[in-house]
Amino acid sequence: MLRIFPALFFMFLISGCAFQTLNKTKDINYISATTQEDFPNKNLDVYAPKKADNLPVMVFFYGGSWESGKKEIYNFLGNRLARRDVIVVIADYPLASEYQIPAMEKAALAAVNWTKDNIKSYGGNPDQIFVSGHSAGGHLASLIAVKEDELKSSENGKKLAGSILIDAAGLDMYGYLEETSEGEGKKYLNAFTDDPAVWKEYSSMYFLTDNLSPMLILEGERTYPSIQGSRERFMKRIEEKGIENVTVKIYPKKKHTPMITQFLWTGGRVYKDVLGFIEEN
Repeated sequence: MLRIFPALFFMFLISGCAFQTLNKTKDINYISATTQEDFPNKNLDVYAPKKADNLPVMVFFYGGSWESGKKEIYNFLGNRLARRDVIVVIADYPLASEYQIPAMEKAALAAVNWTKDNIKSYGGNPDQIFVSGHSAGGHLASLIAVKEDELKSSENGKKLAGSILIDAAGLDMYGYLEETSEGEGKKYLNAFTDDPAVWKEYSSMYFLTDNLSPMLILEGERTYPSIQGSRERFMKRIEEKGIENVTVKIYPKKKHTPMITQFLWTGGRVYKDVLGFIEEN
């Protein structure tokens, strides 16, 4: 027992206050059929340290090919980041095939605007809000980032502090579906419709502006070719426009799903990258 204790104590020291107590507020309604016509009721969860005071905030959207997923699966992400003094908001959003991508984007914007209006009461800083997501959720986060003007301003006039895209899909959904809508891409038409104008309207690479907030893109070296290709086209457009505040980090040997499940291990590189980016911005 005495031999084990020093090792456990060391793990505690490097865990970044792993046992810090949290406030977890579940199932807060942020969008409803009474306030948004033709929308379902959708809720979000907030994870915050008990003594939170003016902390940075991450609004996270999960993946699932735009047709599956639920916020409860990602409580590990909320718990671990909140214990490192980042307040986390995880939102459900409408899913295909009942709803399509315009409704998903509208809901994602509503979740961020709810956060801007309310997060101060949870100890968060409305001037330091980051949007993030994995896979399809990364796509929604990217749309919010490039269409930042559609967000409310906080009291101090600031909108986003930055975005963190984790193996994001759909950065150029238009280019992908142009080539694959009759083949492997056909399964995404439930969300994106069969209208190329919609594909383009919801591809973030076509809305890049000079005032883009800082963006961090994390991608697995062994992710899907469609994600790699979309990100490469996105970055080519970034370079053509001379935008300098977008950083890409490739994770060796990582596949698509492990890019999010790696957050289960608090000692991994991903926490250093994400927390470092938040601290810088």
